[in-house]
Amino acid sequence: MLAYDVRGRGPGLVLVHGIGSTATETWGPLADRLATECTVVLPDLPGSGHSPLPDHPLTVTEVADHVVATAWEAGLDDFVVAGSSLGAAVAVSAAARRPDRVRGLLTLCGFARPRAALWLQLEIWAARIARGDPTLDSYLAPLSFSEKYLTALTPSEGARRAVRFAASAPGTREQIDLALSVDVCADLPAITMPALVVAAVADRLVEPEHSLELAEGLADARLAAIGTGHAAAVEDPGRVLEILTGFLREVHRTAPVARRRADGRRSTAAARYLSTVASPRFPR
Repeated sequence: MLAYDVRGRGPGLVLVHGIGSTATETWGPLADRLATECTVVLPDLPGSGHSPLPDHPLTVTEVADHVVATAWEAGLDDFVVAGSSLGAAVAVSAAARRPDRVRGLLTLCGFARPRAALWLQLEIWAARIARGDPTLDSYLAPLSFSEKYLTALTPSEGARRAVRFAASAPGTREQIDLALSVDVCADLPAITMPALVVAAVADRLVEPEHSLELAEGLADARLAAIGTGHAAAVEDPGRVLEILTGFLREVHRTAPVARRRADGRRSTAAARYLSTVASPRFPR
């Protein structure tokens, strides 16, 4: 079981983070706001926070199963899952493996497989960790954040924020290995629940082509864009919140949703939702 935090009450939402981070570091700016409408579950992937690493290499299916089991443990019958970066591939796998539990899928700066440039950056990142490179923070800053965001910070502050976002987890190296092994392309056509793929147009780590690949492979996906770097929820939490809440309301308008159990028993209740917030289309 993964370590996790739970906030709020209402329809289920599981937020999955990426490499080297924790759920709170990735999604923290949004979690409390989302908790006013949802039961928000924030699991830490193996090697992050208080989630231990197993004694074998991580696989995306195993991690996805842990995420679903954590949601159940937190009291959710079913839920929307949103994944950032590596967390997007985990979310895709969870949606493909447990369509009875996953009601909707959102990916943010995600990938189905590491394409050539991402593969090389992951290899360089892993090599820098292995040799204890003292300039790792400076390497990660431009990969994590857009030029516009970094311009407003001092170099040392940008580097500090990059480490906190992408290299604070003790299992970062193992999570990079997982990212290098990921290929969920074959899962995409089987995913028929509503999906929203969000690309960051200034992402220098997971370039927008990865989001195009996700959207083209999914059966019922829309593609949206946000004008940030890879750490989208850190750079522009307001816009990410707007896109995510709009998608949640779209999903929940279509059917009753399972709420968090208050007394250990399972119940399902319909909810009333506001109109959706339109998100920009990504240019094809």
